Amino acid sequence: MSSFWRNWLTVWCWAVGVFGVVLVGGVFDATSLPTRLFFGILNGPALLDLDAQARFSLGVLGAVTLGWSLTLAAAIGAAIALGEQGRPTWVLTTASVFAWFLIDTPLSIATGYGLNAIPNLIFLVAFLTPVLASGVLRAPR
Repeated sequence: MSSFWRNWLTVWCWAVGVFGVVLVGGVFDATSLPTRLFFGILNGPALLDLDAQARFSLGVLGAVTLGWSLTLAAAIGAAIALGEQGRPTWVLTTASVFAWFLIDTPLSIATGYGLNAIPNLIFLVAFLTPVLASGVLRAPR
């Protein structure tokens, strides 16, 4: 994989992590502005009510998202280091991104946050572009 695609995926992992931090920010009033802005952009069916359950959920989801970004970065780094032998890691990493997309996107739409499908699609395409362009999913000959 070229350094361009490696750098692309590094930025992509950072973007996932930043989103996790935005979600975690919703836990406290003092840090909830980015979370409120995000939900405002999504224009859901109701005003954002950051009650105790929502704050707990945002904290857990943000922590999981931040952890997922670090796990993705580790998996991608390992797959790159393994070269052609890294294909199984690429396949599983790609499966994890598709699992997220195929669950998160329909649930976002079903719960009235259909606009979330747009950033989800952007994240998916931003991951798949270097993966497909570099050929890391192709079986060795």
